[in-house]
Amino acid sequence: MFYINTIKFKYKKIIKLIFLFIFSLILCTPIELSSMYHTPFIENFSIIFSSIILESVPFILLASLVSALIQVFVSEEFITKIIPKNKFLSFLGVSLMGLIFPVCECAIVPITKKLIKKGVPMEIAFTFMLSVPIVNPIVLMSTYYAFYNKPSIFILRAIFGILIPIIIGLIISNTEEFKIYPIKESIYESYNVCNCGCSNNPNLYINNSKLRIVLEHTIKELFTISKYLILGAFISTLFQLTISKQFILPISENSILSILVMIILAFTLSICSEADAFIASTFLNQFTMGSIVSFLILGPMIDIKNALMLFGTFKKNLVLRLIFYIFSLSYIVGILINILNGLGVI
Repeated sequence: MFYINTIKFKYKKIIKLIFLFIFSLILCTPIELSSMYHTPFIENFSIIFSSIILESVPFILLASLVSALIQVFVSEEFITKIIPKNKFLSFLGVSLMGLIFPVCECAIVPITKKLIKKGVPMEIAFTFMLSVPIVNPIVLMSTYYAFYNKPSIFILRAIFGILIPIIIGLIISNTEEFKIYPIKESIYESYNVCNCGCSNNPNLYINNSKLRIVLEHTIKELFTISKYLILGAFISTLFQLTISKQFILPISENSILSILVMIILAFTLSICSEADAFIASTFLNQFTMGSIVSFLILGPMIDIKNALMLFGTFKKNLVLRLIFYIFSLSYIVGILINILNGLGVI
């Protein structure tokens, strides 16, 4: 049975690599076709789409590798041990822990669940879950690179990426509804398994070196992130080329509506935090600064894929409250930034 599973796993990898090769050809072909048949739309689409993808690739590759290294070499017990015992220091400490453990939001929910099961207070675990995908070196580097001509957005993302999780953690610690045990009792064990399938086949750890396991994790993580990046880049490019400025102007310049549009976009696109800055930067000259920052803050904390994982892991009422807090605070931050930007403060 183990031999059959191994063959199936290898075939899946080969299929994925073939798909990636075909996709690369499709990505490059329209530029050649457009020059032959004089189709500016296809040419512009290919150039914008390719630039978003190519700018993002180094960061998502690095993120996939780091995530794999953490998955294999860093245990939840170690994270539990280094969390400070003092309440204030613990909130501050876990909000900055992403600087040491840069985990993508795609993998953060199962880790959070394990921390709670190991006795970490819920408010601390959720603060960790919300801050780590934003306040980590890879995300901060990609944000700085994407907004090199607008460093204030990089700074604001870092500041509110720390403050909002701490505020939500404090709200949770003082809310009676969060005092109950949050994890679903009838949860399927599939939420605990790692992406590479090592949990399904313990022999992989015996028969394979840790280097190979890291590579398996990296490949799986890379394809998981790439799916959402490609979708986000496609929608962003289509948005830029099909929607006229006359149509979008009343919404994009409205300090309230622009924030609503961008936070809904962040939730639905479900782009990983290592790549979302490149998508957000394409809206910089169309939408308000507050809406861009709200997009960059809300997306890593909650999106469709994370919401589904949260509902599958934690109790429904707690997840609904958590989502409400994230949306509300991200929206308030967006309005505050728009006000300060209008006054010329930032």
